[in-house]
Amino acid sequence: MTEATIALEGRRIHRLRRYTLWTLVTTSVFVLMPVLPATGGLALPVLVPLSAAAVVSGVQRVRLVHQAVRDTGHPGGPRAEHVVTVAVALLAWGAGVALDPAPVTWAFLPALVGGAVVLNLPSRWRVRAALLVSVLVALVCFAATPLRDAAGGPWFPWLVAALALGITAFLTLVDVAQLWFWDAVVEVDRARAANEELAVARERLRFASDLHDIQGHHLQAIMLKGELTERLIGHDDEAARAHATELTELARTALRDTRRVVRGYRTTSLDTEITNAVELLGAAGIEMEVRGTLGAVPPPLQDLFGALVREGTTNILRHSQARRCELALDTEGPVARVRLANDGTSAHPDPAGSGIAGLRERFATLGGEVSARPSGEGWFELCGTARKPGGGDA
Repeated sequence: MTEATIALEGRRIHRLRRYTLWTLVTTSVFVLMPVLPATGGLALPVLVPLSAAAVVSGVQRVRLVHQAVRDTGHPGGPRAEHVVTVAVALLAWGAGVALDPAPVTWAFLPALVGGAVVLNLPSRWRVRAALLVSVLVALVCFAATPLRDAAGGPWFPWLVAALALGITAFLTLVDVAQLWFWDAVVEVDRARAANEELAVARERLRFASDLHDIQGHHLQAIMLKGELTERLIGHDDEAARAHATELTELARTALRDTRRVVRGYRTTSLDTEITNAVELLGAAGIEMEVRGTLGAVPPPLQDLFGALVREGTTNILRHSQARRCELALDTEGPVARVRLANDGTSAHPDPAGSGIAGLRERFATLGGEVSARPSGEGWFELCGTARKPGGGDA
C-alpha cells in the first residue's frame, strides 16, 4: 500500500469519526428542544434549577459522547463523573415528573444522559445497560404519575410509562448502534493496519532468508578459494593465479546476487546450484555423486530445490568433516524429492538453525517439508519434498 493510499484511508477514518461524533452530539440539541419549553409553566424557584439541570445534562452528554468515541475499543467502567451526571439528570427528571403537567417530556433527560453513559461501558454490556435504563425510567414514571395527578384515569400511568420506555429505549439504542458501527470501522482499520505490518514483516523475513542463503554460500566459497590460493602460492603459482581469478569472480557474483535480492529480481537455477555444489565440494576434497534426472524437476520447484542444495552445500563446507556426498533427485509420482547426504554427521550442527528454518518456511508455503537428521552409519541427510504443480507426474 502506497503512502498516498494510507493517507487517503486516514482521512476517510477521520471524516467518519467526525460524522459519528457530530451525529451523537446533535442528538443532544433535539432532545433538549422539547424539554426546555416544558419549563415555561413552572414557578421561578423551580424553573431555574430545572433549566440548569437540563443544560448541564446536555453539556455532559457532549463530553461523554466525545469520550466514548475517543476511547473506542478501550472503554472504562463507571466513573464518578458518570454517577454525578446521572444523579443530576435523575433529580431534574424526578422534579419534572412531579411538577410538570407533561411528565413524559422529562423522560428525555435520563434518556439523553443514560445513552451517553452507556456508550462508555464495554460493548458487551451496552445493549443490556440501555434496556435496563429504559425499564427503570418507565418504572419511575409509572410510580410518580399517580402521585402527581390521579385524575388521568387508570390507564394514564401505563401510557406515561410506555411512552417513557419507548423514548428512552429508542434514544439509547440508537446511540449504541451508532457507536457499534464506529467500533466496527475502527476494528477493520486496525486489522488492515495489522495486515500491512504482517506483510512488511514477512517481506523482511524473506529478504533476510535470501540474504542469508546468498552471503553464507558465497562467503564460504570465497573463504575456501582463498585458503586454496594461499596454499598454492610458492608451490604452483599458475594454479594460485587461476584460483585468485575465480575468487574475484565469486566476489563479483556475490555482489551481483545481493543487488538482485535487494531489487527482488533474483532467481535460483537448480542446475547452477548443483554445478556450484559439485565444484565447491570437489575443491574441498569432498567427492559428490549426483543421481536422478535434473530436467524432471518441474520449473516452479527449481528455485525451491536450488535453495536447498545451496544451504546444504554451505553447511557441509562449514560444519562437517565429510569425505563423500550424495545428491539424489526423485521425481516419480506426484511429489518431487531432493536428498543431500554426507558422511560427516559427527560435526553437523543443530538442524534447527536459521538456514534450515528458512528452508522449512519456504517449503511450507508450497505444501512441502524439509527434514535434517542423521540417517545412520555416520551419515547426515538434508531432504526436501514438495508436491508438483497440478499433483500429476512429471
